[in-house]
Amino acid sequence: MRLVSPSLPIGAFSYSRGLEAAVHAGWVPSEATARDWILGCLENVFTAVDGALFWRMIQALYADEHEGFANANAWLAASRESREMQLEDQRMGAALISLLKELDVPAAHSHARAGLTYPASFAIAAHHWNIAPPAALTGLMWTVVEAQVAAAIRLIPLGHVSGQRILVEAVPVVQRCTARAATLKDPEIGNLSVAMAMASAWHETQYSRLFRS
Repeated sequence: MRLVSPSLPIGAFSYSRGLEAAVHAGWVPSEATARDWILGCLENVFTAVDGALFWRMIQALYADEHEGFANANAWLAASRESREMQLEDQRMGAALISLLKELDVPAAHSHARAGLTYPASFAIAAHHWNIAPPAALTGLMWTVVEAQVAAAIRLIPLGHVSGQRILVEAVPVVQRCTARAATLKDPEIGNLSVAMAMASAWHETQYSRLFRS
């Protein structure tokens, strides 16, 4: 629960993963479109890349396969579609590793200079606290949904009741995405999210911004 709490001090509230630019472009003006954007990105983008590679990383940690963990992390780092999304991933990953070091998690010290993605750092934390891989993957997906809903509440803006409705609808989607991510084979990993990539790239030069991505 600590790992999926929005109060986890890793700066997640600073990022929108392209949602701010999508709102600015008029693509996401309402609760319904916010739900479709957030849950659509989770199911069609995050699951097929972050989720599947996180599954490989946490399985590698439990099997003590350091090379497999490093390879999955490198694959994920190379999959970012814009500079902003890459920086978001690096900064959140570094922030979580820094926190884990302060909490005396041994693996955090050995990975402090490894340039880990956020899902890789999350996997290290989950492994340290003996969280079962399916539960850890579900938690990781929930952090993404909750952060996106919080961003949508501020950006569109939505009321908090609308945000709660999206979170209620997210539950079966997160469960479905967790099950799918754990079964994807290597050739099935990847995505082509043109709209999210474009929004993220536009956000880099957006005149006025609340978020860093």
